[in-house]
Amino acid sequence: MKINKTLFWIPILSVVSVHTITMAQNTKPKVIVFMVDDMGWQDTSVPFWSKATDLNKRYHTPNMERMANEGMKFTNAYAMPICTPTRVSLMTGVNAAKTRVTQWTNPNKDTNTDAKDSTMLSVDWNINGFSPVPNIPKTYYATALPAVLQENGYFTVHSGKAHFGSAGTPGADPKQLGFDVNIAGSEIGHPASYLGEKNYDNPNKAGQSNRNAVPGLEKYHGTNVFLSDAITTEALAALQKPIDNKQPFFLYLSHYAVHTPINTDQRFLDKYLKMGLNPIEASYATLVEGMDKSLGDVLDFLAKNNLDENTVLIFMSDNGGLSLTPPRGGEEWTHNLPLKGGKGSVHEGGIREPMIVRWPGKVKAKTIAEQYVIIDDFMPTILEIAGIQNPKLVQKMDGKSFLPLLNNPKLTDKNRALLWHHPNRWTNKDTLNINWASAFRKGDWKVVYDYRKEKLALYNLKKDIGETTDLAARNPKKLKEMAMLFTQQLKACNAQMPKFASNGKVVPWPDEL
Repeated sequence: MKINKTLFWIPILSVVSVHTITMAQNTKPKVIVFMVDDMGWQDTSVPFWSKATDLNKRYHTPNMERMANEGMKFTNAYAMPICTPTRVSLMTGVNAAKTRVTQWTNPNKDTNTDAKDSTMLSVDWNINGFSPVPNIPKTYYATALPAVLQENGYFTVHSGKAHFGSAGTPGADPKQLGFDVNIAGSEIGHPASYLGEKNYDNPNKAGQSNRNAVPGLEKYHGTNVFLSDAITTEALAALQKPIDNKQPFFLYLSHYAVHTPINTDQRFLDKYLKMGLNPIEASYATLVEGMDKSLGDVLDFLAKNNLDENTVLIFMSDNGGLSLTPPRGGEEWTHNLPLKGGKGSVHEGGIREPMIVRWPGKVKAKTIAEQYVIIDDFMPTILEIAGIQNPKLVQKMDGKSFLPLLNNPKLTDKNRALLWHHPNRWTNKDTLNINWASAFRKGDWKVVYDYRKEKLALYNLKKDIGETTDLAARNPKKLKEMAMLFTQQLKACNAQMPKFASNGKVVPWPDEL
């Protein structure tokens, strides 16, 4: 497939941007994707809004601050509301509605993770996740990003959480996706423990290992090395080979943090307790700061090895911050304010993410891009950065390269449409469109579809980032326009729509309401 050089902002500037950024280098840029699990838009001391909030003042992320001061913040960056759909879209460039990986995959093969529901029937989604091999039941088959990079001379390293597919399928093993090195990645979606003293495991009373024990880190067993440090140390050590061989590399450093269990990183605890945080939230803050320390280790490594100017570092989270209590402390649905909702929700708190790109000499320091981008865009962007113009792909990518924005953050495209499709029941709780919902954005406008209620809500995100005021009744013309576009997008993806349990009736398309 040939990547379209006429990108979705200004075509002439787009081509110039690609030429300016990629062709000036005699060697291919190195690429690092620094992915965090369950980190909310507000779980950082870096403000991604027009002002700092009380939550920004709570967390201590000096290395995110450093990265933002040296690079570009994206204030409208989006993932999917749940982890596996995001990770599959990152690896394929395809929207979750089309991959039909719309829910998190169980480590155990052929297991539907939808919570039981008396009102809605589960759609026939790809419960085994992504597969780089065809004809694997209940998987989305596509060519993976690292495989393309590998074929084009890149040394590829995976470290940390994978969670692309269920055990017993090719997608469970990062090496099957084209990674030369796999560190601690498997089918599991969260660690049994972050503690080296517990071998990153949490055995039951009979001494049997937990299903989510982190594999491959035996050298750290019985030590006081926190999991975030272990996967970072091993990842950076793995880069020595391509550095010595003067080979471009792609590192996917995918943290298990800050997903539950909320284990305490004792190095950082005292200050949060002194702030008056309850013990759970104080421990959560230590997970955030430990992740940030890893980012600092990466930045220091690049500087030490004189790799700064030819390495693109992209910081991203896989979905919005967890806001259910328990396991979080404090009041439910307050952990992502001013954004509404949290992980699992198609409201902004579940999908809007902290994203930063650093590329010294190419990306201007202390810049901000307000144009909205989505996780589908990562693969086409990275391929363009790598100068790969005609990758051999099974799939047609939905994403659009944001490379022009790295050269000119003021570029905008309010005609672009974004889609989030979650026809699933993630949890037994049912508030804030956390189950059975989809959403659509174009420009400043966003529509949220609650399937069970057969109801559309309309928001203007420029004026109402917290989605506090439903404008559907006040602006029926805009609602009708958005519903029509929403439907077109769903149908273009051949998206599966849920059915009512009572009569087997499929929910209406948005424009049929």
